[in-house]
Amino acid sequence: MIEKKIAGYNVLCNEQGYLTEPDQWNKEIGLELAAEEGINITDKHWEVLEYLRNQHKQEVAITIRKVGKSGIVDIKEFYQLFPDGPLKKASKIAGIPKPVSCI
Repeated sequence: MIEKKIAGYNVLCNEQGYLTEPDQWNKEIGLELAAEEGINITDKHWEVLEYLRNQHKQEVAITIRKVGKSGIVDIKEFYQLFPDGPLKKASKIAGIPKPVSCI
């Protein structure tokens, strides 16, 4: 584990930059992580991020297909919001571990 300063907060991350303690996350951290990924956060992004955080809290396995069936976004829009690896990027920004389904 690595201690990293993000948005002025000291957080614990793994070697890939994913928070290892999701309770350390807040929207300021999410905004900085999104900026590092080149993503400008909109209300739709926040909806997806909250969905992912809620699924993680409920210990539900997260997949692109589940996000596409969430009623928040379809798969095409998910890829538009988080290009080049939407589930990996969205999970990182949401402050949750990288899903097992991601390589």
